[in-house]
Amino acid sequence: MDDKILPTIDLERCTGCGLCAELCPTHAVEMIDARPAVVRVQDCAYCGMCEEMCPVEAIGLVYEIVLPPPSESSS
Repeated sequence: MDDKILPTIDLERCTGCGLCAELCPTHAVEMIDARPAVVRVQDCAYCGMCEEMCPVEAIGLVYEIVLPPPSESSS
């Protein structure tokens, strides 16, 4: 399994409305015991739909900024 970054879900903030699972375009999110979970990790496209539509902001996507190495200038 690779180290895929997934949306984080704050289960204390989550109200269990199910919008994230309903609106996930790849069906990677499902409701389990009235709480969302990314059950198909390989299918998560990290599109941000779940984060955008969550009415209580319980879902967050973390982005990693990768800078290219400094180029060597020739003088």
